[in-house]
Amino acid sequence: MIATILGLTSLSIWIGLLFFHGGFWLCHERDDRPVPSLEIWPDVVAIVPARNEADVIDKAIDSLLRQDYPGNFKVILVDDNSEDRTAEIAKRIAGTYPEGKLTIVNGSALPKGWAGKLWALDQGIKAAGQVKWLWLTDADIAHQDDTLKMLVAHAEKDGLIFHSLMARLSCNNFAEWALIPAFVFFFQMLYPFRHINNPKHKTAGAAGGCMLADRASLEKAGGIGAIRHAIIDDCSLGGIMKKQGKIRLSLTNRSLSIRPYLGFQEIGHMISRSAYAQLRYSFWLLALTLFGMCLVYLVPPALALLTHGVSAWIGLAGWMMMALAFQPILHFYHRSPLWGLALPLIAAFYSCATFFSAVHVWQGRGGMWKGRAQARIGL
Repeated sequence: MIATILGLTSLSIWIGLLFFHGGFWLCHERDDRPVPSLEIWPDVVAIVPARNEADVIDKAIDSLLRQDYPGNFKVILVDDNSEDRTAEIAKRIAGTYPEGKLTIVNGSALPKGWAGKLWALDQGIKAAGQVKWLWLTDADIAHQDDTLKMLVAHAEKDGLIFHSLMARLSCNNFAEWALIPAFVFFFQMLYPFRHINNPKHKTAGAAGGCMLADRASLEKAGGIGAIRHAIIDDCSLGGIMKKQGKIRLSLTNRSLSIRPYLGFQEIGHMISRSAYAQLRYSFWLLALTLFGMCLVYLVPPALALLTHGVSAWIGLAGWMMMALAFQPILHFYHRSPLWGLALPLIAAFYSCATFFSAVHVWQGRGGMWKGRAQARIGL
């Protein structure tokens, strides 16, 4: 009886997710519409915060300097106290382009109450001057030549003040095959793109690798300083920008992450860096989340494999529904549909990473990135 009740509860949740949660799993919000033309192309400055990015900065900067953008466009790299050759490599790449295209700002010491990336962005924005658009992009993202043109054209034509793309993550080894499509799947579940893009819906979010922001609207929202302590900085920025106007987030093949994850441990660290912050550092939300993950992802296969009769059929139905929901993002990443059957195991890995995210915070090592522990900044 208890097994049947648990199975029906899990199945009901999956029915709700598939049919009443913004179609998050369908991956319909894409950037593949035709790029409109503009009579006047506004000035844009790209801001790249970089700390110890010598292994990827050349490709990222080169992709920015190669942008086929009809208007005035410059790039500012904020070297956030790097201990490697980040600035030197960027300067060498810039030497093959017209002088003045790239400006390197040497970041000042991180003040108390600021997350490192946000402090670097704030310095870059101040150096950018009064331009119409700010393109906030990461040092490990490479963009196709028409990315900026597409971002600006749709923002201008559609009345957006904030236009973000979910960069395509590296997915080239077994650990990445197993875990990276699920990362985007879970993100879409938390922040359905259709809801983000609907001005009437309160859900807001963004993807930090590629964000185009209207400078005037950002200033009205309080600037980067308004979210200076945020670990999940992209969604926090999306939140304050949506209060100012229309925003959009889409999946893309135009912007690619060039930072590979070489194994399960690296991906686990990536997840755990911000998972407990997503739960607002609440022990009770952590406990509720872990219970919910078990109910939603582990109960169906457990019933299907370990029980019989009605309970087994209910479990199988729930398992098949989650496998179905996983298919569009698997297709987007060119992965086998059979990975859908492994979603319970993948969810278990994410649950463990979430638990260890809390453990790291309790140990004072939360939000670790580039040698900085940033969890609970300013709290």
